[in-house]
Amino acid sequence: MLKVSKLHLAIIALILANAIWGGTSPILKWSLSNIEPFTLAFLRFFLASFIILPFTLHKLKIQKRDIIYFLILAFVGFNIHITAFLFGLESSNAINAPIIGASAPIFLILGAMMYLKEKPKTRVLIGTCISMIGVLVIVLRPVIEDGVSGSLLGNGLFIISTFAFIVYTMLLKRIEGKYHSITITFWLFAISSIIFFPFAMYESIPHGFLAGLNTEGLIGILYGTIGASVLAYSFYTFALKYVRASEVGMFLYITPIVAIAIAVPLLGEQITIPFLIGAALVFIGIVVAEAHVHAHKLHSKIKHH
Repeated sequence: MLKVSKLHLAIIALILANAIWGGTSPILKWSLSNIEPFTLAFLRFFLASFIILPFTLHKLKIQKRDIIYFLILAFVGFNIHITAFLFGLESSNAINAPIIGASAPIFLILGAMMYLKEKPKTRVLIGTCISMIGVLVIVLRPVIEDGVSGSLLGNGLFIISTFAFIVYTMLLKRIEGKYHSITITFWLFAISSIIFFPFAMYESIPHGFLAGLNTEGLIGILYGTIGASVLAYSFYTFALKYVRASEVGMFLYITPIVAIAIAVPLLGEQITIPFLIGAALVFIGIVVAEAHVHAHKLHSKIKHH
């Protein structure tokens, strides 16, 4: 049995992580006008790994048999996830990313059923299906409003990014009990930054590394490093120790709210009727499914996997 205080800390950690990630899409889209995507990704995780290194020096050791597992986790959860996310931002609206990301619960539930053998309530399945319909409306929004455009490709990349993060969450649940959360976070940051490095160097060939970096690019690097990487991923990894995988997605409703609040004034993005319809369906589905959290007595006791 886990103490209630640990569970409450996990819930707070999930809320904070999703709030920080809510600001990621508009802020990084704003920054991408000044810095290349692979360069931003490399600096984000390279600098983040150095920031948390002093806190994990005494617990860096991992078992040899887990090295391949860490490589897969980093590649799927960071390199594929972040690459698809950043390139999606270049061709689609920032407010689309978190709404499409809200489709994560249905993949989490299906993944938890098949991979972790969890058994969610019927209410959750119904709610996440409603949310999925809303996500489809958001994805097809460019076609509904303007016909086929680059935004459709960007939305498709957001789906790939979301799916990669779900696979990452499923895989992470298998290893989080063996190592301290900050140890896992450090190695995943370090590995992903090494993979991003050659791509960042290739981007720098025409103009030089960080040539012409201005305030927009710098803010993107700092927010991506300290906020979206060090803090958000540490919160998320910690929370997964105490919250079931199928319930993690229920906190994603926070992300679109924060994203919209920032994207509208910062980027001048428009809230259209199709977007509102899609977002409403997503939120309705989440409200229906969220009752599952209490059905499992989330505020009293949870099994530690």
